[in-house]
This record gives sequence, structure tokens and C-alpha cells, in this order.
Amino acid sequence: MADELPLVSDGTDYVLHAASDGTRFVLRFKPDGLVADMGGEDADRFRDDYETVKAQFPDWGSDQVLAQLWDQGGYSWLAAQDG
Repeated sequence: MADELPLVSDGTDYVLHAASDGTRFVLRFKPDGLVADMGGEDADRFRDDYETVKAQFPDWGSDQVLAQLWDQGGYSWLAAQDG
């Protein structure tokens, strides 16, 4: 699944894979074994949100950026148990 997509960001708690054309993102929350697989409008929104957070907080590491999106961005609502 996500292994087919290039790795974009990997931290202790979160990992992000994405299609090179930005049409699909797979965001995992490692501790709970949850994954949000996003395509279509969800992928469009995630791509914009991801770039915005990275631009607003350029010194943040992978886990900080992805945690912000997972919690505050609401992408945890799209998550299901991995596997």
C-alpha cells in the first residue's frame, strides 16, 4: 500500500508517503497503528495544509509537522486501523 508510494517524511511517531503527482497521501500514526489514506479532495486539502504548516514552521521536524496535521488539521478522523 504505502510502500508503493515514495517516502516524504518519517519521524518517531508519524510517517508520510505520497504519490509524486500529489494525488494520494498515506499518513501513519505509528504508536496506535492508524493510517489515513487520502485521495481526491482529501489529498488536495492535505497537500495544501502540509505545505502551509511547513512554510509557517520551517524549523519543525517531521513529527511536529505531521502531528499538527493529524490533530489540529483533523486528518485523524480519516484514519483506520492499519493492515
